[in-house]
Amino acid sequence: MRAGETTNLEIGVQGMTCASCVGRVERGLKKVEGVEDASVNLATERATVRFDAARTDPLALIAKVRDVGYEPVTAELDLPITGMTCANCVGRVERALSKVSGVLSASVNLASERAHVQYLPATTTPGQLKAAVREAGYGVLETETGAASVDIQRAAREAEVLHLRSQVIFSAVFAVPLLLIAMLPMLVPALDAALMRVLPMSALNWIMLALATPVQFGPGRRFYRQGWASLKHRSPDMNALVMIGTSAAFFYSLTVTLAPQLFPAGTAHVYYEASGVVITLILLGKYFEAIAKGRSSEAMKTLLSLQPKEARVLRGAEELLLPVDEVRVGDVLRVLPGESVPLDGEVQSGQSYVNESMITGESVPIQKTQGAAVIGGTLNGNGALTLRVTRVGNDTALAQIIKLVETAQGSKPPIQGLADKVVAVFVPVVLVIAAVTFAAWFFLGGEGALSQALINMVAVLIIACPCAMGLATPVSVMVGTGKAAELGVLFKSGTALEGLQGAQVIALDKTGTLTRGQPELTDLSLSPNFERADVLRLVASAEQDSEHPIARAIVDAAKRENLSLSGPESSQAVPGFGLEASVNGVRVQVGADRYMTQLNLSPDVFALQAEQLGNEGKSPLYVALDGQLAAILAVADPIKDGSREAMAALHQQGLKVAMITGDNARTAQAIARQLGIDQVQAEVLPGDKAEAVKALQAGGQKVAFVGDGINDAPALAQADVGIAIGTGTDVAVETADVVLMSGDLRGVPNALALSRATLRNIRLNLFWAFGYNILLIPVAAGVLIPAFGIRLSPVLAAAAMGFSSVFVLTNALRLRGFRPPLPPSRLGQEVGKVQLASTSRPHKGVTQ
Repeated sequence: MRAGETTNLEIGVQGMTCASCVGRVERGLKKVEGVEDASVNLATERATVRFDAARTDPLALIAKVRDVGYEPVTAELDLPITGMTCANCVGRVERALSKVSGVLSASVNLASERAHVQYLPATTTPGQLKAAVREAGYGVLETETGAASVDIQRAAREAEVLHLRSQVIFSAVFAVPLLLIAMLPMLVPALDAALMRVLPMSALNWIMLALATPVQFGPGRRFYRQGWASLKHRSPDMNALVMIGTSAAFFYSLTVTLAPQLFPAGTAHVYYEASGVVITLILLGKYFEAIAKGRSSEAMKTLLSLQPKEARVLRGAEELLLPVDEVRVGDVLRVLPGESVPLDGEVQSGQSYVNESMITGESVPIQKTQGAAVIGGTLNGNGALTLRVTRVGNDTALAQIIKLVETAQGSKPPIQGLADKVVAVFVPVVLVIAAVTFAAWFFLGGEGALSQALINMVAVLIIACPCAMGLATPVSVMVGTGKAAELGVLFKSGTALEGLQGAQVIALDKTGTLTRGQPELTDLSLSPNFERADVLRLVASAEQDSEHPIARAIVDAAKRENLSLSGPESSQAVPGFGLEASVNGVRVQVGADRYMTQLNLSPDVFALQAEQLGNEGKSPLYVALDGQLAAILAVADPIKDGSREAMAALHQQGLKVAMITGDNARTAQAIARQLGIDQVQAEVLPGDKAEAVKALQAGGQKVAFVGDGINDAPALAQADVGIAIGTGTDVAVETADVVLMSGDLRGVPNALALSRATLRNIRLNLFWAFGYNILLIPVAAGVLIPAFGIRLSPVLAAAAMGFSSVFVLTNALRLRGFRPPLPPSRLGQEVGKVQLASTSRPHKGVTQ
């Protein structure tokens, strides 16, 4: 990194359990000199840090994460290097590796020809490290270690789940008999009397101490470690609440066991079950949370599984099976039927249908022939293709999609601001409420006041753990953006996800957005005794030397119908009227109605067709062959498939639809009539599109603009939410907040519906998280005991706290079942099945 350069770094953080943990890590990182901003996501367990590379380095950030009580996820990798000959080579490789973002240290040994790298797997990958070495001019040998370390973060999460499971089992072995000994005698008086005849209470207390101690200082040690760290940094969190609550119950009970004479007669009760069972239930809740978090990242796992590991590279006459990390731009690849396309490229030879649904959401396989672009990670159909690689590594479309989804999942939508503000003061307030609860019951509780005060205080501390608040927003964003990626919709941030659901007006560009952006032959009506193929062949032959867009559209139509064209014997333009040519001895004349009138041919026979074309905003052209009126045709920019359905769906969702176009008003109005668009602004200069969007916003309306061209970029930036067609220009895609990977406008109502569903999900989560605490903290404090005798024991409080987090996670996971208002057509799905049914090599990890 260059001095003074601002850079972003992703750091995996383990050990966070609630919103207070998130706040403490954020505050700690922001205190590091040079850090401009830090954002932590509990669901993805990642910290995103923007900092000045001249004033701090990644090692300082890692140290701060550890200092505030959490464990950063780091990895180490040994790379066998080839081609080094001297100390200068060593320095060159070390510098190349150190420049890779996320590398903490790099050490190269010339004698063993190995590089040892410590890095952040959330920021960089072994593939990027190998690429840096190769770019420095050296080789890297492939190793099992290098290949396996790609999944370090996933392995860390899985290890955490296994660790939690073992802790839950260990705790349960002691907590279950502890609960039975403590609670069964209370529920069955006869059993209590029988037990007292066999064992005195003092002996039972010692047995319960023996059962509670392994739980309190075994699995419960994690709460002490993180709880003390939070108190040391004056930012108490869930761990502090559990530590204080269970310690109070345990050490009070220990005092009763060791010195019962200190307590008034009849008040020396123990509450070992309140510590041992509470810790077990909280760990059980954390275990369920960890499992649910893993399920919430299924979309990312699916995207990552699309990345092929190997490619068939043609080197001369030899075909090599190489890791994709070793493929470079310009290499020629061979893709067999049924295989996944390894990298982005351009077809050099072969023909096949490629299923791009996993990238674009488009269900119908796309035909690929010579010159067509293909996307890495898509599934080849039943033909073999030879490709020239155009993009590798982080430049591929799939890598960019994964990065966009990760960025969106790690970002915070504005709605989370409320939760962050509440959580910042929540735990300190809970500690105060717990202290007041203890004091009130101690002084006003009458007989057994100390026991009452202790139990109610512990219940308050346990019930108030803010886990659900911390998970309410990020898990919904994580699942929602992942589901969007499956549908071919990319939200670049949580702000975009929230902003789209508030849109009131959808404004769209016409050319390339509502229409295909390329003139096509849309209509051809014939006079009696003329054949379509003959007329189209003759007109296309006459026009084939012209570069005019109308001429190219006619020629392309003839080629699509596999018509054989002939070179015209003569051809000349008739200024202001049309074209006259001779093709195979036939005189061909093409032009407007005035040209036919000049030729003494009446165009009135096509009056109905001409009127219909005019209503559709198309300009008719007439064809005369050997002096006879043969046909009327029209060339226009046709409406895209799905545009009509998309506009209807937007209206059903309660939105107004506007068109902003530079095309002439007549054509624009005709398109608007066909699509049911509410408002049209036509003949708008490219530089004025942003002003047109601003005019729509003038009434306080939230506007989302959909476009695809360079001239749409200012409007995309001006809109409250910019939506780019992914098949459009890079400038438009970079400027937009939301990207539709396919050119199908049906993605707009789908994205809007998903945005609304996600925000509803977040609001329900926040309502539950806040409402749960508001209702149950007073109950835990004992406000219902005097009037109704209802007490919330610490054990029930722990169960309720765990349930609240599991509820939030389960509610967020419902988004995985989201059904878009305009799913892919049944026909498209059937075509996809037919195209892929004959593949000879099933592709693992992709649903066919």
